[in-house]
Order: sequence, then structure tokens, then C-alpha cells
Amino acid sequence: MSALELTVEVLSWFFIVSGSVFVIIGAFGTIRFPDFWSRLHAASITDSAGVILLVIGMCLQAGPTLITVKLLVIGVFLFITGPTSTHAIANAALVTGLRPTEGMGLVGEEPGPITTEGGQ
Repeated sequence: MSALELTVEVLSWFFIVSGSVFVIIGAFGTIRFPDFWSRLHAASITDSAGVILLVIGMCLQAGPTLITVKLLVIGVFLFITGPTSTHAIANAALVTGLRPTEGMGLVGEEPGPITTEGGQ
């Protein structure tokens, strides 16, 4: 095994293990966090990071072949649909009346229009 092959092998496994760790952390966050909004955040962020790292690692394992092109197409598809579906879920929850909890000192009013004072 040459030095280049060894380097590619080590890098690919680094990316695959790192992506797996992100996905596992997201799964634990989904279980452990207290409310819908923080669970949704944990799942979406770690899923996107995990998918990117996993696809990079698998592309390095596959080498310069047609499989790499297919993996990149799948990765782009998942990278686009993951945040889009998370946004759709969050929007549906907000429309049905599930509001995030307010922090200390915050009020639940919608912001009004921006006006300039003094005729500027």
C-alpha cells in the first residue's frame, strides 16, 4: 500500500466516523432535548453535517468512479431536502399555534413596521 492510498484510506475513515458521530449526537439530542423546537434544531443541524461528512468519506472510498458521481448527486439531494423539510415542519408547527417558549424579559408580540423618527 502506497503512502497516497494510506492517506486516502485514513481520511475516508476519518470522515465516515466523524459523520457517524454527528448523526449519533443528533439522535441523542432528539431524545434528550426538552421541547419540539430544540429537538428539531438538533436533528436538522447534525443531520446536515453528518450527511456531508459521510458522503465525503464514501466518495474517498469509492475513488474516481461513477459511484462517486452518484454519491455526490445523492449528497446534493440530501443537502437540499434536509433543511427544506426541517423548514416545512417548523412552519407547519408555527402555523398550527406551537410557539417557542419566551426567554426572560421577552414579550410575545410580533415586531411592528420599522419607522424612522424625525422625518429622515
